[in-house]
Amino acid sequence: QVQLVESGGGLVQAGGSLRLSCAASGSSFGVIVMGWYRQAPGKQRELVATITKSGNANYEDSVKGRFTISRDNAKNTVYLQMNSLKPEDTAVYYCYVKKWDVEVWGQGTLVTVSS
Repeated sequence: QVQLVESGGGLVQAGGSLRLSCAASGSSFGVIVMGWYRQAPGKQRELVATITKSGNANYEDSVKGRFTISRDNAKNTVYLQMNSLKPEDTAVYYCYVKKWDVEVWGQGTLVTVSS
């Protein structure tokens, strides 16, 4: 059973930066995709960014050019560098891992961007 430990959320002013981390327990063997989703109050959970084991990244349009996803396969960890944050980025951010055909979610970390 894969377990995910997230860190890095918090309160930041608009225009600031935060870096989220998510470490997955166990081996990275079989981990196909790692990524981040977010859920703002009153809204559905949405994709932020994903990255494959080979490094192919995919971003939601509103974060392109501001957020960068990366992963360290040796550490089985995925990162989300968030720059030029906006109040509309405020949400709970969830780490996501797909290992073989099993999808695992983190507990979520709150990111609050003040105007």
